[in-house]
Amino acid sequence: MRRLSGKIHGILDYATVLALVGVGLSGLFSPYFSHLIIGLGIVHLLLTVLTKFEMGLMALIPLTLHGYVELIVSIALIPAPFVLGYSDETPAKYFTWIFATVVFALFLLTDYAGKAPSK
Repeated sequence: MRRLSGKIHGILDYATVLALVGVGLSGLFSPYFSHLIIGLGIVHLLLTVLTKFEMGLMALIPLTLHGYVELIVSIALIPAPFVLGYSDETPAKYFTWIFATVVFALFLLTDYAGKAPSK
C-alpha cells in the first residue's frame, strides 16, 4: 500500500536534510554525533539532488535505487551507535533509532515506480 508520490517523497527528503542539519547545529548533542548527523544530512541532500524525480536536480540516480539506498541506510542505522562509538550518548542513540524508523516507514510508503495516485 504505497501512497506517497515521488514528489511528496522529495519534499520530505529536503525537510529531512533541514532537520538533520538543524539537529546537528542545535548543540543538543556531542560534537562527534553532531558532525555525524550533519554528514548524514549532506549525503541525504546529495542523494536527493542526484535522483531522477520531480524534486531532483540532476537526474542521475533512478528513484528505485534512491529507495533501496534509504532502505539500506535505515537498516544500517540500527547498529550505528555501537559501531560508530556513541552508544553511551543515550539521546543520540534514540534519535538515530527514531530516524531509522522514519526512513524505513517512508521506504514502505513511497511509490518508487510512479504509480501512486496524483493529488
